[in-house]
Amino acid sequence: MTDDSLTGEEVRGFAAAFSADRTARIVQNAVAETPIDKVAMDREIVTSIDPSVSVKVDTWPITNQKKSGRCWLFSGLNSLKSAVYEHTGVEEFEFSQNYQHFWDKLEKANYFLTSMIELADRDVDDRTVRYLLSNPIDDGGQWNMFVALVEKYGVVPKYAMPETESSSNTRAMNQTLQKLLRRGTRDVRRAFAEGADPRAVKAAVLEQVYRVLAIHLGTPPQRFVWQWRNKDGEFGREGEMTPLEFAARYLPDLSEYVCLVNDPRPTSPYNALFTVDRLGNVVGAKPVVYLNVPIEVIRRATSETLESGKPVWMGCDTAKQCDSKLGIWDGRLFDYEGTYGIDLEMTKAEELQYGEAQMTHAMVFTGVDILDGKTRRWRIENSWGDEIADKGFFTMNDSWFDQHVFEVAVHRDRLSADLLPALDSEPIVLPAWDPMGSLA
Repeated sequence: MTDDSLTGEEVRGFAAAFSADRTARIVQNAVAETPIDKVAMDREIVTSIDPSVSVKVDTWPITNQKKSGRCWLFSGLNSLKSAVYEHTGVEEFEFSQNYQHFWDKLEKANYFLTSMIELADRDVDDRTVRYLLSNPIDDGGQWNMFVALVEKYGVVPKYAMPETESSSNTRAMNQTLQKLLRRGTRDVRRAFAEGADPRAVKAAVLEQVYRVLAIHLGTPPQRFVWQWRNKDGEFGREGEMTPLEFAARYLPDLSEYVCLVNDPRPTSPYNALFTVDRLGNVVGAKPVVYLNVPIEVIRRATSETLESGKPVWMGCDTAKQCDSKLGIWDGRLFDYEGTYGIDLEMTKAEELQYGEAQMTHAMVFTGVDILDGKTRRWRIENSWGDEIADKGFFTMNDSWFDQHVFEVAVHRDRLSADLLPALDSEPIVLPAWDPMGSLA
């Protein structure tokens, strides 16, 4: 049998090599007193970045998701609020993120328990069952999940269901919900094993979920009065409306939007439709699907949409090569390889294959800088408040786009004719744990 244990001789060799490397010892001294990102940051890149862009569509202030993972809801609502500004002329407006958050949690609970009923004949250590139990409910989501909520529940202005302490800091609420759903899974599986109806168990658990949500988030309004004063001081009123009426009044037809992703793994062909097993939030809604395309297709569809005056919802791996205080993304912002003296290079496909990359955050493209027909950098509306970056708006160099942007939602008219037939094809199903099923 081969002995693969780490030997003292090997360690002494590592130490001798390090000690003999003068540059490594200098870097050691620096990093002992300074955060690694301060040492590795490329100042030339930082000083060369200009946040101005040739195309800019935002005229509104930034939002703040605070201590929650609701970026996809904030970004979805932020990408659609321009219609309210255009129709009313108000100076500031926000949709209620808390309203969408409430219904997402309730629907996710139902979606999870429905899956547990469907998988009740499998062993509890089955990989899919265990994967779902590892995180039965969290704050994240994807574009199609946002659409499912809007189509079923509509939208409301922020004043109709304002933020609460728990909507802005979801940890305690989520811990309670996760335990409730795991206990519910236990009871569902017991009922199934005893030949009883597990759906009766599900209904009882969902009533308790609603109770927890109402205590933490408040009760969603069924109707509200919509009136406003525009930036010229003129008063407008449309009277009492339902959330679905409000959505029909101001939002575009979201069924016409397509989710494009860039998954360059050899196992994921381009111009093909994909879905992920057990990914969704609303039972009975259209499945979460996305069209896999080269990154250049995403770049072109995004820039063309911005040039038409509309923002674009996007999902990315935000923590890579990012300084959140400065509000900068660049593909080589931090020279970790030069700092450590090691090779860290991986392709986008390899990062997906080996667990180094997945979609972690959703934001909104609100601008692009184009020179001689080519994109150079992008303006991004984040939801981390206005005390960082350019009053909360970030700048993304084009070098970052290819490697770390994964997903956008655009109107289907931005797709070339050769891509449209794929939208009606049977989607390829990826397993529940695939990185393309990660929730922003």
